[in-house]
Amino acid sequence: MTGNVPLNELGEFLRKRRAELSPRTVGLPDTGGPRRVTGLRREEVAQLASISTDYYTRLEQGRMQASAPVLDVLARVLHLDDDERGYLFQLAGKTTTRSRSRGRQKVQPQLQRVLDDLTATPAVVQGRRGDILAWNALAAALVTDFSRVPEKHRNYPRLIFTDPAMRTLYADWEASARLAVAQLRMEAAKYPEDPRLIELVGELSLRDKQFAQWWGDHKVAARTVGTKALDHPVVGELVLDWDTLTANTDPDQNLTVWTAAPGSPTHDRLRILASWAAEQRLSASQPLS
Repeated sequence: MTGNVPLNELGEFLRKRRAELSPRTVGLPDTGGPRRVTGLRREEVAQLASISTDYYTRLEQGRMQASAPVLDVLARVLHLDDDERGYLFQLAGKTTTRSRSRGRQKVQPQLQRVLDDLTATPAVVQGRRGDILAWNALAAALVTDFSRVPEKHRNYPRLIFTDPAMRTLYADWEASARLAVAQLRMEAAKYPEDPRLIELVGELSLRDKQFAQWWGDHKVAARTVGTKALDHPVVGELVLDWDTLTANTDPDQNLTVWTAAPGSPTHDRLRILASWAAEQRLSASQPLS
């Protein structure tokens, strides 16, 4: 095994990363006295990773393979970033399913302009986990005023289960809620280690028994097309077709639009709702006398 170049490279990589860390960085006591090695000692890394010092030493010497769980722990102990972690797994000949850390999603200005130009069509942009990233005025009038929802709670599955108004808005709330859970389950398959998704699922499971039950059913669904019936408090019954388009700039952003056939009662009521929403915005912009 000593002639195995990838394992030798892996051992060298581990040594270099170990040398860059101090006991204080990883939460170990630092006596302040002189140390024979730069950075952490092998036994300290082994202790933090809950493996034997001999096992870790063999890894650094390129004399044995490491399992994926051990690599995962070492990546965390050595404070590796996503690129370094991927490199570690590559050297070990292992496949990593961990998704790269992802920053806050933003909608491109061009897409926001498309939303704003759709004055007679409700539309929203959803991101990972069903987060509501952007919307137009008619979507706010149709579903809820998303601007009044705190950004960290601006999530479609969360709204479905925590906003009482959603239970009366959707004519078949259970079907809509089950679909939201199935879509979220599909998202979890793509990004199983997304901490915000894990937090969301945990919160909703504790708050709502139905969510916990349906999450446990492991039903999955993609965001594609469908039809939903709504009982809107302003314009009454609406039967809307919805379609989903993926943004080229970010495959994790989807534009969802709700439409109705021209001449249908829903089409006419959408126009009435658009006029009502415009009046509400105009009234809100007027200065108080």
